[in-house]
Amino acid sequence: MAELRLEELSAKTIVAANGLMLRRGQEQFVTPPSYAIADAYIDPSTSWTRVVLEDDRVVGFIRGNFDPEATQEEFRSCIWRVSVAGDAQGHGVGKFAVWALAEEARLRGFGRLNALWEPGEDGPEQFFLHTGFVIVGQSQYGENIGLLDL
Repeated sequence: MAELRLEELSAKTIVAANGLMLRRGQEQFVTPPSYAIADAYIDPSTSWTRVVLEDDRVVGFIRGNFDPEATQEEFRSCIWRVSVAGDAQGHGVGKFAVWALAEEARLRGFGRLNALWEPGEDGPEQFFLHTGFVIVGQSQYGENIGLLDL
C-alpha cells in the first residue's frame, strides 16, 4: 500500500470525495460528503474537513468539529463523518484519518474525541471500537456515543 496523506477538501477533490464507493449496505449509515461541505460553511472556524489520498487517488473523507462552546459535551470535539472507499477498507485508511483528527483535537487543547454512529450490522461500530473508542451512551435518536481519550 502506498503512503497515505491528508489534504484539505478543495474543488479539486470534492467530486472524488462525494463519489467514494462504499461496500454494499454501508451507504445507509453515511451522509454524503457534499452535505458535510455545506455544514462546514455554517461555521468554518469549528470545522475540520480533509480527504485521505493514496498517491493521487482520494480513498477517504473525514470531517471533524471543534466547538468548545457546544452545549452538548459530545459535540465539542467530534467526528461528524468518516468514509473510506470500499476497496480501501481494511488497509488503515480510516484509522489514519481518525488519528489525524485526534491529533488536531489535541493541538486545539481537547482531551477527548467523540463519535456518534447508528448501530447496525453493516454500520461502523466495529471500526470505531477497533480504533479505540468506547461506547459511553446513546443519543436521543438511539445513536451510540463513542469516546476516545486523547
